[in-house]
Amino acid sequence: MPDYCQENSTSTDLLTLMFLEYPDVVTVEQMCNMLGDISTKTAYKLLQANRIEHFRIGKTYKIPKLSVISYLQQIMISPPLPNTDALMH
Repeated sequence: MPDYCQENSTSTDLLTLMFLEYPDVVTVEQMCNMLGDISTKTAYKLLQANRIEHFRIGKTYKIPKLSVISYLQQIMISPPLPNTDALMH
């Protein structure tokens, strides 16, 4: 197995353990907490920009926990672009 796959698997395992207390589908407020207590405004921007996979029930956003984990992996792997904010990852 390539090192990248092994690292990716390890980071997935660590993030899954880190978020063990959260339900499989989280609310926006829970997602904010998972992402280091970001603001709800930033969270809604991430969701509206489709940076994190989600679905809606009525007006309520629901976010699969694995989508939050996947987003964290993406931003940990991608090199930051100059002169951009966190939403550009």
